[in-house]
This record gives sequence, structure tokens and C-alpha cells, in this order.
Amino acid sequence: MRTLLTLMIGLSLAGMAQAATPSQANETLLQSRAAQATIWGMPAVNYDLMRQQMLTKTAGKENQVIYWGRPLDWHNQTLTPNPDTIYFMTFLNTKEAGPMVVEIPPADASGSLNANIVNIWQAPLEDAGLLGVDKGKGIKLLIVPPGQKGPWPAGYEVLEPGTLGSYALFRSNMKSHAPADVARSIAYAKRVKVYPLSKAVHPPETVFVDVQNVEFDSTIRYDDSFFDNLNRVVQFDPWLDRDRVMIDQLRSLGIEKGKPYAPSAETRLAMTAGVHDAQEYLAAKYDAGFPPFYEGTHWTMPADPALIKEAQAGFSDPDAYPVDARGLSYSYAYIGLKRLGAGQFYMINIKDKQGTSYDGSKTYRLHVPANVPVEQYWSVTAYDRETHALIKHMDRASRASNSAEIQKNADGSIDIYFGPKAPAGKESNWIPTDPQRRFELMFRAYGPTKAFFEKQWRLPDVERES
Repeated sequence: MRTLLTLMIGLSLAGMAQAATPSQANETLLQSRAAQATIWGMPAVNYDLMRQQMLTKTAGKENQVIYWGRPLDWHNQTLTPNPDTIYFMTFLNTKEAGPMVVEIPPADASGSLNANIVNIWQAPLEDAGLLGVDKGKGIKLLIVPPGQKGPWPAGYEVLEPGTLGSYALFRSNMKSHAPADVARSIAYAKRVKVYPLSKAVHPPETVFVDVQNVEFDSTIRYDDSFFDNLNRVVQFDPWLDRDRVMIDQLRSLGIEKGKPYAPSAETRLAMTAGVHDAQEYLAAKYDAGFPPFYEGTHWTMPADPALIKEAQAGFSDPDAYPVDARGLSYSYAYIGLKRLGAGQFYMINIKDKQGTSYDGSKTYRLHVPANVPVEQYWSVTAYDRETHALIKHMDRASRASNSAEIQKNADGSIDIYFGPKAPAGKESNWIPTDPQRRFELMFRAYGPTKAFFEKQWRLPDVERES
């Protein structure tokens, strides 16, 4: 019986192999390669989407600084941003400007910031600012092009991204959302300086461009335009040695360094099918969740621990390269942290206490116990479950401990509500949701202490209100 079954399976497989024409085999291969390229290329495409929004939607340019002149609202459609701080960002290009200097001012009574610098693949290079490598003392970072080894002037922390493009995100802390505190936070962050090393003797004024009213949408496009962005990255930046295996893979899709990008209609169809395959694969992995931060709850780590480990080590382990986990992470977030947990830590929550996805038409409650072990502040933000961006057309997306109007319970704890309508008397503690869409949550701890990681304080699951 076993022999007959084996024979039948063999004949079936042989028949399937015979049925596939060369054209069908090529189509299958291209679709598979497109899916793999989507997962592998996700962090660079994520970067390029933001860069293109800056170049096409705003007056900002590379080696300048764009910023949002108010706490973020839904017009900023980047992936899981923080609406309780002021965002400044710069896209660095060392191809023509040469080595670039980023000066972080010392923290003082007028303000402080948390800065993260990454390369074009969003691999973390350094964290700076109040809880970064400089511990708030201020620092001059020097970002150098690939292959340039110096010698470099004294007084700089030299970063070697391995890419011509780099990116820096500056989160300027604010005491509250009050207009005076927002203005103070903006004024402090404008002390950041970005300029070429070649002009360090007399640095030019850093250009700051306010983009608060721009609909800045860098959500991931799961269609064939994904590969337009990927081709732009391949054409601009040198290959990293660890990625050279992708050269032939991409060539079959029409992406080849130094060559025009003009994929055929058939290739475009295979790309579209492949990027949809990748989308479904990543969505399934995201829904399965990450390891819990608090055992027995749905508050999870912000990413796969293997990715966090390798990213912080510069992907230096010759036997590890978590491309799938990296692709997943940059499908719902951006930026990389060199020292996750030192200055900031995040937790993701996509399901309530019962293990059910969040429904924007229902009401939920999160009980935040008193005495959260953080040096700066904590916040919780609601995002659109499908896009991972701020929920559109809502007048706010978060509540935080630095919100002056938030109501506290008698014991110092705080209840936060999520839903289409505020519970009576709880408007100040309410985050609105779209009744037509699902949502997800992120809890941020800025300046988490040892007690936070020792789990001496514990955040409970979110419960649906009856």
C-alpha cells in the first residue's frame, strides 16, 4: 500500500511538473522573487517613501531639516509616530556634500531631545540626546560616505553608515501640549545643526522647514510602485556585501544598477502578485504577535528579539541575518534604536484581554497603574490596524502623562478609553477611533528605569467595556 501511494504521489508530481510551461515557470519564479524582494527591501523602501514625501510634498531638501510645528495629527501618515513630542527629521546625502555633521545641543532648562540616526536601511548607527550616547551633554556626530576613512578632525563621534544616504529623527521633548510648551520645544530643537564638514569652520545656517499642514503619507504601498522605490535605492546607493545575493534576484525583475528601469507588463503583473503575497505573509506574522513583555498579557515586545539583537550589533554576526523579521518591523514602523530601553522603550498591543482584535465601533478601557517607572513620561497611542498610521480625521490619537488635562483616580492611576464616543465625563481621558476600522495600540516609556524592566510595575490588558 505504501509503495502504491508513493508511486501515485510521484506520478502526480511528475504530471504537475510536465504541466508547467516555461512561461508559467518563469512567472512563478518572478512572483516568488518579487515577494522576497519586498520583504528584503522593506526598510529601504520605507525610508525612500518618507524621503520622496519630503522632496515632492514639502519645500524641504536633503541635508536640511523638516519639522512638524505642532504635536503630530493624522495629516502625518508615517508609521506609528508619537503624537506627544515634536518631530524633526533630516535626510542626509553624502554623495555630493561629503561627510555631514549633525550637532546635538546639550540638554538644559530650555529643553532636551531624543535623537536616532540610521542608514538608508534604517540600521541604527547611534542614539543621542538626553538619554543617548552623550547623556544630554551634546555631541557632534560625523556621518561619512562609504570608503572614506579619514583621518577625521578631533571632537566628532564618527559614524560609518556604509551608505550614501542616512536619516536622523529628533524628538523634542515637551512638558505638555500647551502652546507655550510646544513653542519652547520647537525653539530648543532648532538649536540642532546640520552642515557639511567642509564648511565646519564657518557653518552655514541650518534650514528648517515647517511641514505641519502637509499630508505626509509614507504608508507602505503594496502594489508594483513598491519596486519603483526599490529601484531608486539600488541606483543611488552602493551594495552592502551582505546583500549582494539580491543582485541577480532583482535583475530578473528589471532592477539593475546603472541600467534603465523598464519592466515589461508581464513583469509588472508578477511584481503585483508577489508584493501581495508578501503583504499577506507579513500580516499573518504580525497578527501572530511578538513575545509578550508581560507574561499572560497581550502587551508584546516592539519587534522580534532576534532582530533587535542583530540591529543593535550592526548585523555583524556572520551566521544571522533576520531579513523576515526586519521586513515585518519596517512594515509597521520606522527608525532604528541603537540602545532600545536606555532612552525609550515601546510595547505593542493588537488584541484585547480576550484575545480579540480591536473594533473601532466598540469601547475599551486601559487601566494604567500609578507610579509608572519612567524618568520622562509615558503615552499610549491608537493607530489604524491596516495602515499602522494615525487614524484619519481624528482630532487626537493619544493620551500621555504629560497631558495637563488628564484625569487621575484617587490612587494616582489613570484610566484611558478608546472608542467612537467618549464615556460620560471622560473626554479628557478618551482616544477616538473610527467605527468603520480596526485599530491597534502602542505604549511608550521615555526614560524607563530599572524597575520597569524588572517588571516591578505591570501594565494590565485592555478590556472591552460592556
